[in-house]
Amino acid sequence: MAAIGLLAATGAQAAPQSYANPVIPGFHPDPSICRVGNDYYLANSSFEYYPGVPIFHSRDLVHWRQIGHALTRPSQLDLAGLRSSQGIYAPTLRCRDGRFYMVTTNVGKKGNFVVSTQDPAGEWSEPVWIPEEKSSIDPSLLFDDDGKVYFTRQDGGEKGGIAQAEIDVASGKLASPARRIWNGTGGVWPEGPHLYKVNGMYHLLISEGGTSYEHMITSARSRSPWGPFEAAPHNPVFSHRDKPALPIQATGHGDLVQAPDGRWWMVMLGVRSFDRQHHLGRETFLAPAEWNSDGWLVVNKGQPLSEHMSVEGLPQAHPWPKQPVRDDFQAARLGLEWNTVRGPATGLWSLTDKPGTLRLKGTPDGLADIATPAFVGRRQEHLRMRAATELQFQPTADGQYAGLALRMNESHHYLLRVTGSPQRRVELLTRVGGVDKVQATLPVGAGAVGLQVEAWPDRYVFSARSGKSGFKQVGTAATADLSSEKAGGFTGVYVGVVASSGKAASAVAMPAADFGWFDYEALDK
Repeated sequence: MAAIGLLAATGAQAAPQSYANPVIPGFHPDPSICRVGNDYYLANSSFEYYPGVPIFHSRDLVHWRQIGHALTRPSQLDLAGLRSSQGIYAPTLRCRDGRFYMVTTNVGKKGNFVVSTQDPAGEWSEPVWIPEEKSSIDPSLLFDDDGKVYFTRQDGGEKGGIAQAEIDVASGKLASPARRIWNGTGGVWPEGPHLYKVNGMYHLLISEGGTSYEHMITSARSRSPWGPFEAAPHNPVFSHRDKPALPIQATGHGDLVQAPDGRWWMVMLGVRSFDRQHHLGRETFLAPAEWNSDGWLVVNKGQPLSEHMSVEGLPQAHPWPKQPVRDDFQAARLGLEWNTVRGPATGLWSLTDKPGTLRLKGTPDGLADIATPAFVGRRQEHLRMRAATELQFQPTADGQYAGLALRMNESHHYLLRVTGSPQRRVELLTRVGGVDKVQATLPVGAGAVGLQVEAWPDRYVFSARSGKSGFKQVGTAATADLSSEKAGGFTGVYVGVVASSGKAASAVAMPAADFGWFDYEALDK
């Protein structure tokens, strides 16, 4: 990133502007940002979900809309056999001479690679793999003024540091093996490095403490990209680790961008913690940043982040049209918010077999399997939300099911499903710690079945209806059992639709499950 220079002092102060954090809610961790003119682009990690690495666009740093994914083809994204929270880790997004570059790691497969494009909303190139003897994560790129490109990444795991090499991004070849340039300040998991050149100095920004409640952002600087790096005297430059009462926790993994007016801004991950638990995953937050009189980075004037921010100097507001609550599946392809697990699930879903519906074709695989089940889901982005669907499905054997799903991982998920033959029923099944339990059942008659879940910070309330009757509560389940603290991993809850023939009934032909529409409604004020 080439620096424009420090923000010049102005005589008049702009009126403070308000915005809400997180700016990209739900499971959108490890944000990386770049600017081209007046447009901002951002990428997030995606782990086992397909397509991979969502790409967002904004003109004001606050309102973001998804414009695509960087990894949309099996040749770019091999996730087969990977358990949850493996796959695509933290990306870095940069633009040089009109071309966008995204570097990331496929953990459990071949490691670090680069893809590139002229159009971030379009197709990205095939991967350029970066061969190294030892695996590493959190790669980043700095395109320096002299044409050199630096590849910076985590080195050595929990007790490691930050290593760097010069790279040819076209071939992925390193000029020499990466070598350690900074060990951090002593926190575990020094990771998420980004190197910047600001006013002739190289600033290294990293995270330490692990991506949970001890998370912190630290920085160092040097006159050479190779160091020695001097740690900032006020490290950590940002952290909520000593503020357990705040609703926003685990802040870290920051990336900087400079606006056209010279002001600096940071995106970072954080979680919205409820009773020291979170289930939406790590989300993307925004904070103002600046360089003090001694040339050190200061984030949000040294103050904590809040859900309601008041700042100066934001670009002119540019909101995007709101997404409709209902997806009626009339489009030629699924919306960008939808994902499958570990692959495109080719042949397991269709928008054309029965136009105006999302048809799922179940297999013996379900959400408990390290496989690609017939599941299509989207991130839960709000603590208060409602999701609902209408399902046409007639099981022909016990064990077959289809319905609404809340997925955290293989061992922790909830199903509100239609099952049973010849008498259908709605079941609320919870899977916690790998143990399945049917919490409640409700007989249903012939015809379409409506399925609904309403979310509060502490619980989910599940309801069902037959035909056009009103929704009747089936049961409840705690959000805590889908939290990262209980389920583990680095992802967040997905809500979507699923179908499976079940293991026992796999020899019996599985009828199609037709979902006529899907509602996702934010209920947060």
